[in-house]
Amino acid sequence: MSLDTLTTVETPEGIALSLRPAGLVPRVLAFAADFGIRVVMFLTLSALLGLGGGMGAGLQLMVYFLLEWFYPVAFELALAGATPGKRMLGLRVVMDSGLPVTPAASIIRNLLRAADFMPLLYGFGVLAMLWRPDFKRLGDMAAGTLVVHAGSVELHGALPEAPPRAPARPLALREQAAIVNWAMRGARLTPARFDELATLARSATDAADGTPADATQRLLGVAHWLLGRRGDAAR
Repeated sequence: MSLDTLTTVETPEGIALSLRPAGLVPRVLAFAADFGIRVVMFLTLSALLGLGGGMGAGLQLMVYFLLEWFYPVAFELALAGATPGKRMLGLRVVMDSGLPVTPAASIIRNLLRAADFMPLLYGFGVLAMLWRPDFKRLGDMAAGTLVVHAGSVELHGALPEAPPRAPARPLALREQAAIVNWAMRGARLTPARFDELATLARSATDAADGTPADATQRLLGVAHWLLGRRGDAAR
């Protein structure tokens, strides 16, 4: 059984985003890396502040508080949703919608680490992650966030198969570019949005009537024709 699954979200523009939630092992490794970094930072600053006597001791407590609770928030908001440990493991924090994490969500998910820690060594957090297919801990559930693998994004992909078809009328350059871009983004759009956009371009094909799926196939054929794939092109 795969430990990392895909979850798909749809943006208001009708674009389908596939997110791969990070499982328990990479998140534990990222946490361990961040913990080590925080320890080094605290020991280094404590050595310097220790020279300040009583005031230095008070500042040490402030440093500990800030590192424990706001180290993750600062990096998640400043470095594309990732602490140094998460960046080492190729992870990032995003909203459920796939959008960048908001300040409020980052603060909530990190303050609720206190609940995840209970009863011992993040017991509740680990159980919650193992119970859910998206591996959310309690803080993620409350904040509406996901920890995902941060893979590269391809804006264009291969065109869906369709027989080449000449356009029903001469097309301006901007119309040709729009049709080709639409076809190449097919894998990133929801089927309903893909068909909806095809119906708006019926004038480029001879599909004045017919179903949205028929309009989509005809417009895909035009896209193939515009890219030079004109063998046995239909009219």
